[in-house]
Amino acid sequence: MLTDPTRGELLYSGKAKQVYATEDPRRILMHYTDGATAFNGLKKAEIADKGVINCRISAFFMEKMAANGVPTAFERIVGDRDQLCQRVEIIPVEVVVRNVIAGGLAKKLGLSEGTRLAAPLVEHFYKSDSLNDPQINEETAVLLGWARPWELQAMREYALRVNEILIEFWGGLNIDLVDFKLEFGRLNLDGAGCATAVVLADEITPDGSRLWERGTGRKLDKDVFRRDLGDLSETYRELYSRIFGAALR
Repeated sequence: MLTDPTRGELLYSGKAKQVYATEDPRRILMHYTDGATAFNGLKKAEIADKGVINCRISAFFMEKMAANGVPTAFERIVGDRDQLCQRVEIIPVEVVVRNVIAGGLAKKLGLSEGTRLAAPLVEHFYKSDSLNDPQINEETAVLLGWARPWELQAMREYALRVNEILIEFWGGLNIDLVDFKLEFGRLNLDGAGCATAVVLADEITPDGSRLWERGTGRKLDKDVFRRDLGDLSETYRELYSRIFGAALR
C-alpha cells in the first residue's frame, strides 16, 4: 500500500499552483488551487473546483504522455488537489505549440484568429513573471545559459509529440486544439547532478491550452475567463465530463 507523502516547506507559489517539499528530497507535492489569473495577474478570481478539475485532467494527460513515449515528472495523485512528482530543475524556457492563429500571435502580427497554420509552429518564451514571459529564440536561450542545445532539441521533439497526441484525443471529443504551453525540467539521474534527462513538468490543463468546440468555435478554456465569455467553472466541468465520461463528484 502506498503511503501518502507529508507536505513540507513551501518551495514555490505561482498563479494557480503551489509546490511543496516532501520528506523525500527527490519528490515534491504540486498543489492545485482554485485561483485564476489573466493578463499577467492583473485579473484574478477564485473559480469553484478549478483546482480539483485541473489536477485530475493534468494527471490524465501526463499518464497518457508517459504511455506514448514522453517522459514526465508526474507520479500519482494524492488527495483531490495534490500530485506527487519527481523533483526537477525547471528549464526557464516555456514551449508554445500553435496549430491555429489565435491569442498573442494574432495580436502581435495583426492577423485574424482562426486561420489554421500549414504546420505546427513551435515558439519559445523566457519564463519570467516580472517580464511577462518575453518571446525568445533558441540562440538566446543557449547564449544566456537557460538551456543547452540538446535540451532544446529534446523539448521540441517532445512538444510536437504531445501535440500529435492531444490533437487526436481532443478531436475525438469534437474539440480543436488551437495551441498550448508546456514546461520542461532537468531530472537528476545519478544523484550527483552529472547525468540529467529532460522530462515534461508542470501541467497540461485548459489553463494553458486553447480549445475550441469544432463547428461552433465556442471557447472551452481559460479564454472564457480572460474575455468574460461565461462561467469558467461550468466550462471546466463540461470538459471534465467529456474527458472522463462522468460529472465531477
